[in-house]
Amino acid sequence: MRTVFIGLLGLITCFFFASCNSGPGHSHGHVHDHAHAGHEAHAHGHGDGHGGNSSEIVISEEQAAAAGISSETAARGPFRNVLPVSGKLYPAPGNEVTVVANVAGTVSYVSGTAAGTRVKKGDILFAISSANIQNGEPVRRAAVAYRNAEKEYERALALVDDGIVSRREFESIKARYETARIAYEAVAGDEGTEAVAVRAPMDGYISSCLVGAGEYAVAGQPLMTITDDSGLYLQADVSERYLGLLPSVKDANFMLPYSDKVYSVSGVGGRLLAYGRSAGDGGSYIPMTFELDGSEDMLPGSYARIWLLSGVREDVMSLPLSAITEEQGHYFVYIRMDASCYRKQEVTLGASDGNRVEILTGLKEGENVVTEGAIHVRLASASNAIPAHSHNH
Repeated sequence: MRTVFIGLLGLITCFFFASCNSGPGHSHGHVHDHAHAGHEAHAHGHGDGHGGNSSEIVISEEQAAAAGISSETAARGPFRNVLPVSGKLYPAPGNEVTVVANVAGTVSYVSGTAAGTRVKKGDILFAISSANIQNGEPVRRAAVAYRNAEKEYERALALVDDGIVSRREFESIKARYETARIAYEAVAGDEGTEAVAVRAPMDGYISSCLVGAGEYAVAGQPLMTITDDSGLYLQADVSERYLGLLPSVKDANFMLPYSDKVYSVSGVGGRLLAYGRSAGDGGSYIPMTFELDGSEDMLPGSYARIWLLSGVREDVMSLPLSAITEEQGHYFVYIRMDASCYRKQEVTLGASDGNRVEILTGLKEGENVVTEGAIHVRLASASNAIPAHSHNH
């Protein structure tokens, strides 16, 4: 019995040491079952070399490429001082005009005219009918005056060279003809109609319609607004307590509510115009205005998140915002340990300029950080599998 007991004790001891050697303190020995056609992404505990444990995520190189996972080496460098504020896009002065009724009458829209429609200078937008209104149709009156003036001008033109009509009298007749022609063309509608045409004064798009079809309008009444979005103003509303920082601001980044794209004022041909020397009406905010080139994806009137950029700080650790994931108020990045191994790391964030964010703690220079596809690494950590990716040819 003593011999049997000693044998059992030795067997248990060997099993215990074998279990410890396969525990968390092992080095990067990843076991991959190559008998399977697909490689699963998985997470397990491993020693961090300092006696602690952290979560290790294994994703094959093929899966990382399919998911668009890429990384950059963490390094210190210059970073702009940032002041986050809010603001709004406005049409540049002169880039928005109000179209008004040129006569009194009933308004009807030309087919296809609506808010958002692109128009060109001279396009007919409305027809205004003055039928059954005192003084009659202005188009008829203008047409009669124009035809009479035209006939008189043609008759004088044939007689002036023979001296039957003096040069002075001819010039007077010609002036009356030109005046009548201009007056008629200003109110003439489509060919064959007698309604007064209201035309677009410039190229742009219709930003708002101020009257409904069939409504009565008086002469001079606003009918619609047309905006040329080739030039815009970005106005930032800055709290008074930051007045001392404004002289150092030369550029800004901004983001609009309907897009995740971050624009740079200088990157879209913009520049700082000025900042107000007094607080805006009804509030304690100082307006700061940038001029910039507009585009199809910038809607005048949109509110904006704005990051005002001032002086440069050197030796700052920063990462693209796409590298950051958030869980219950804590922020994390994923460190790429080798070709197929990743580690989750908590970091503390500082200022953001809308594109990059300052990393205060948790990251060392030289570490390889996932900057694109971090959400896929997070999913792999949580579910032990990265979403399947296949190509159908």
